[in-house]
Amino acid sequence: MTGQGAIVAEEPVPGVGSAGRIPPGQRHVHGWPVSHYGPVPRFRPERWNLRVFGATASGETHEWAFDDLAGLPRTTVVADLHCASGPTSTGHEWYGIPAATVLDLAPPAPGVTHIMAWAEYGYSANLRLGDLTSPRTLMATHHNGEPLTAEHGFPLRLVVPHLFGYKGPKWLRGIEYMTADRRGFWEERGYHNIADPWKEQRHSYQEQPADGPTPSARQGR
Repeated sequence: MTGQGAIVAEEPVPGVGSAGRIPPGQRHVHGWPVSHYGPVPRFRPERWNLRVFGATASGETHEWAFDDLAGLPRTTVVADLHCASGPTSTGHEWYGIPAATVLDLAPPAPGVTHIMAWAEYGYSANLRLGDLTSPRTLMATHHNGEPLTAEHGFPLRLVVPHLFGYKGPKWLRGIEYMTADRRGFWEERGYHNIADPWKEQRHSYQEQPADGPTPSARQGR
């Protein structure tokens, strides 16, 4: 796990030089466009918490209040941000809590293979457990040295740099441990279940049989 104040840089893509850091089918954009579904939630610190639930090792739900976040480990990740609709913005400096910290503080039960990241208004994104535990995945509180703005996910935003942006919800509120995969908000609406930008995994019709949940999982059984 990355220590306090360490920086995890953008990992090179095999066979791709510095001039080829934009995934195929993407276009480079300057700045940081705001993109999200629904309204920007109002932050109420006295009501806010982060929950880890589902198939935990103890069977219990774990919770942290907003003030509790200050005592958790921190790291910095420099990475690009890829939107499935085409834009890629580069060189973002994210600062926050390594996502793998969640597994240390609230261990999953044996057999957990996936997680569902939950955000305000019921928004969700499913991830493989290995995506969450990547050293480059973090729960960001700051961007380029400044606290996140409300439009960009304050107070907590999940950042998964190696996947398309819809896998990293703004306004993160919960992590659900799952023993089987289940589609999140955009994945149920035709977006790819894995979302690797370097493989151009944008749409569910591109999925291979191993990419998505089993039929029983899709039906919620």
